[in-house]
Amino acid sequence: MIPMVADLLPHAAPMVLLDEVISWQKGEVITAVMITDNSPFFHLNFGVPAHVGLEYMAQACGVYAGLQAHEHGLPVRMGFLLGTRNFSAINQWFTKGSRLIVSARETLRQDTMGVFNCTIALENKEVAHAQLTVYQPDEADPIFLKAIG
Repeated sequence: MIPMVADLLPHAAPMVLLDEVISWQKGEVITAVMITDNSPFFHLNFGVPAHVGLEYMAQACGVYAGLQAHEHGLPVRMGFLLGTRNFSAINQWFTKGSRLIVSARETLRQDTMGVFNCTIALENKEVAHAQLTVYQPDEADPIFLKAIG
């Protein structure tokens, strides 16, 4: 059974933006979020700005790391978005009632660094994509200790 998204991220409400994990396998996770009036960052008459999609993608990467930790009986750890390349969205807004499918595919993993190709799809059509570089420090790393400090 796949855990709830909130159990896979080190975030507190209301900053857990994704609603569910659809599937995951080695190298890839597929998640979903429904845009509603109650969605964080929702603007009446518009929806959620497309640039929030970067955070949806980053959280999908975090969910992937959380699922790996869960699989090995380890605690969920904090991670950081270091960079974004080639972000593109076909619209400025994700509109109310849209169920977005957010995918993250790991393309590189080197120690504590990772690169993911991420997409957001609506009704089987890609509406946004980006490549994210992420960092998950070891618990002994001074950056981690300073972040929790």
